[in-house]
Amino acid sequence: MTELRERPLTAPAGLDAARLRRRLERLIGIAATEGNSLLPLRNGDEIFASMLESIRGAEHTIDMMTFVYWRGDIAREFAQALAERARAGVRVRLLLDGFGCRLIERDQLEAMERSGVQVAWFRKPMGLSPLKQNHRCHRKVLVVDETTGFTGGVGIAEEWCGDARDESEWRDTHVRVRGPAVDGLAAGFAQNWAECHAELFDGRDRFIGHEPQGGAVVQVVRGSASVGWQDMQTLLRVVVESAEVRFRLATAYFAPDEFFVQMLCAAARRGVDVEILLPGPHTDKRVCQLAGQNFYETLIACGVNIFHYQPTMMHAKVVTVDGIAALVGSTNFNRRSLDHDEEIMLAVLDEEFTAVLDGQFDQDLEKSERIDADGWSRRSAWQRTQEYAVRPIRRFL
Repeated sequence: MTELRERPLTAPAGLDAARLRRRLERLIGIAATEGNSLLPLRNGDEIFASMLESIRGAEHTIDMMTFVYWRGDIAREFAQALAERARAGVRVRLLLDGFGCRLIERDQLEAMERSGVQVAWFRKPMGLSPLKQNHRCHRKVLVVDETTGFTGGVGIAEEWCGDARDESEWRDTHVRVRGPAVDGLAAGFAQNWAECHAELFDGRDRFIGHEPQGGAVVQVVRGSASVGWQDMQTLLRVVVESAEVRFRLATAYFAPDEFFVQMLCAAARRGVDVEILLPGPHTDKRVCQLAGQNFYETLIACGVNIFHYQPTMMHAKVVTVDGIAALVGSTNFNRRSLDHDEEIMLAVLDEEFTAVLDGQFDQDLEKSERIDADGWSRRSAWQRTQEYAVRPIRRFL
């Protein structure tokens, strides 16, 4: 693991970084911050070790939110670490999605609460308005002592442990952030905590400033369940339409609408190398995979390259553009993330950080199979029937 330190931001041939920054700031209305240090973390062995190290070193506050908190040794390890810090006098807040975290072990939850961890549930299904049942908190955020933040795709469960060596160890990407962008992650936590708890802040929140930690420019974009167009859709639209050389997407769940499909096709037609990396034989949501496969023929005909990751479940949510910009966070390229869920993404302008993610993408492609037009046209009648059957529910996937 190599931490990214301060260095000049220089754009290669193709997309201009400063121009993309101004597009994102003006069209989304959120200022990017400078002076950030980013540490890309790949798979559970790196991700969990770094998160737990920060938690165990906390001296003032820990704010953590997750869509998935399930079972296994790693879930107990996090519970024990959070409980120990609470007993030591650290203010610990844990926000759990009422649907996604329903499998959490009750004894671990009770042990944390007895130790002083403040646990809140986001929109528990029981007693919730039917209009809100489908709107979940999919954000994954950890902020420690207001100075160190984490976000990405990982959940707290044994499925994410290991290093993606086989189907029991999922492939994912997380990022450790230090610098002013941590405030954006903290705001994402605060937005959802405010809905679930009467106290938004207390005397242990110091509201400290940030000294420069590195050279990365970072914009933190939050997506919220709403009717109509929202910031997360704008973010993805801007980076796809801005790409001039190469657009890469790794996503766990690919079920876009026709608009985003045509946007990807338009990029490929204007000469952009568009590569999409998706789960292959190991997927935890086959119905969502089928929904995305409805569009394979259209995308391949436009020149889009689609790859299926073979070793295990591909759960990362990563975009890279022209070697200078990257998106990492909780958002998938599907209708659920863009229309129905609370999400958070880092929009990063940093060549070195992007190069690391592109290098990981290259490694993942070596373990993937490309979907070619001839092979896909010969898929079975049963496969086609399943694709057709999920069409009516694509907007919920």
